[in-house]
Amino acid sequence: MKISMISWLSAWRKYGLLGLLLVSLSLVSGCGGGVVPGAIDASSLRALPTAFLERQAIAYSPYRSSNRDTETVSKANIQQDLQLLIAAGYKLIRVFGSADADTKKVLEVIQEQNLDMKVMLGLWMSPKTSPDTANQQEIARGVTLANVYANIVLAVSVGNETMVDWNTWAPVAPADMVSYIKTVRAQVPQPVTTDDNWAFFANSTGSYKTLDILKVIDFVSMHTYALADSIFLNNWDWQQTSVASASRATAMMDAAIQSTKQDFAKVRTYMSNNGFAVMPIIVGETGWKAEASNGENYRAHPVNQKMFLDRLKTWKTASTLSTGPLNVVYFEAFDEPWKGSDDKWGLFTVDRKARYALQSIAGLTTDGTSFSDADAVYYVPPSTGSAITANRFTVLSETAVAGEAFPAGALTWNGWQDAGATAYAGESTAEFGEGTKSIEIAPAPKAWGWGMTYGSASSFENLSNFTSGYLKFRVKTTYPGQIEVGFLTGDPTRNTASDVYLPIQPGQYGYKNDGTWTQVSIPISAIAAKAAPAYNQPSTVTLNMASVGTLFVIADRYIKTGNTAGATQKFWVDDIHWTRN
Repeated sequence: MKISMISWLSAWRKYGLLGLLLVSLSLVSGCGGGVVPGAIDASSLRALPTAFLERQAIAYSPYRSSNRDTETVSKANIQQDLQLLIAAGYKLIRVFGSADADTKKVLEVIQEQNLDMKVMLGLWMSPKTSPDTANQQEIARGVTLANVYANIVLAVSVGNETMVDWNTWAPVAPADMVSYIKTVRAQVPQPVTTDDNWAFFANSTGSYKTLDILKVIDFVSMHTYALADSIFLNNWDWQQTSVASASRATAMMDAAIQSTKQDFAKVRTYMSNNGFAVMPIIVGETGWKAEASNGENYRAHPVNQKMFLDRLKTWKTASTLSTGPLNVVYFEAFDEPWKGSDDKWGLFTVDRKARYALQSIAGLTTDGTSFSDADAVYYVPPSTGSAITANRFTVLSETAVAGEAFPAGALTWNGWQDAGATAYAGESTAEFGEGTKSIEIAPAPKAWGWGMTYGSASSFENLSNFTSGYLKFRVKTTYPGQIEVGFLTGDPTRNTASDVYLPIQPGQYGYKNDGTWTQVSIPISAIAAKAAPAYNQPSTVTLNMASVGTLFVIADRYIKTGNTAGATQKFWVDDIHWTRN
């Protein structure tokens, strides 16, 4: 098939660089790779402007405090932020909603100050209600902003991670999203999309309504987080233990970008196989934390963040429509304390200081750190000491016993967290099973239960000689029903942790809940039989008695104990120790 020079020039003038790609690929679609029936025709796709494709993009939110609901965003702060981003080379920002409190001010600042900044405008969509007031108001605001600031807003995204299956807190039905997208697209001139995880756009489960969405958008904006996947999916080899330690950080970051590329390839393959070969893809979110804030130990670090960013840039620069994203929105510009454990992704700290990834750029104030590439972190397998040979391993006791052994590191009590600790512990001199004091544990249960641990985050004990022994402790309580007792092996920061908890009821192993002090003695073998991978750990994790970090656990997970009420009766525990016989 031939195409005239007039067609090429028309595509260039109307759509920019992407127009040429679409015209070229229409030749392919004419040979069997066209768009599926009912979808936006390839010739009707609104192409991403040249400015969108050529500018470095970054996710931006202006909030600086730990509570965005009470923070008032000022235009002065927004101007400071945008000038910093421009200085850092980022002249395209993605914002996530269309509220007057933030996004409208961002657009006003760009226009009033004549800043060289463009915007990918977001509309924040929530589960549909009746009446659907919040979403309709958001659509109305977004449409107005997209039209009033059409010279600044280059693309519009309706919804953010609303349809991937792990969004169980605020999902939007695909049929509703189709309606929202159509409504917006009919009222704005910009190309329109929705942002979602790569798994949705690749239809990884086979049950997503991906095609319904592809039919009504102009481009795909997919999210991919190799760092998060190393925690929650464990679907790539971040540990790289087969690589020498001197090269392990580099190997890990190479594997991270490879995982990111594979996510893109899955999306591209699904789209091409279903008639959307001409539809462009951008990465709407990806990034790497500068500090661990949710278990990303041995991975998150400013140097590793720079390594990931550099690899992204190299990939994006070499990308074509079929081999990579036409742009990448890096997540994110500035740290956001209000996000809690999901903070520390910023290329700038919350006080607007440049991290290592940007410190080579003149004119930016750095965060005061001094690193080199050699400071990148990497996985270090836990060192396992010699097996403890003493007959008694004392965890908590005031009474000396001849020949006993003690933990190598300092131990702390920690209540399991779920938007606040689920139990609290402190010393009590009013109650004691031996000596002059005990530990008082007060449950503060959530809907699922509560838990309390005693152990070390950095010291692991080799208790392999105790597999035929006993876990012993003294306890006083009137707590109703069963409880769980046990320990934890391995390290959750290394994806090796195993929960080892045994439900016991009054009358078992000496346990009583009649308000008197009682001696409990549980065979380690009985507890070990209940070993299972800890929360968010790989399914391949097994019991490892040579690496015990949490030496005592008392808990009540209702799904395990059968309890249903949120009982809060206290426990007093004392004289916790392991014996070999």
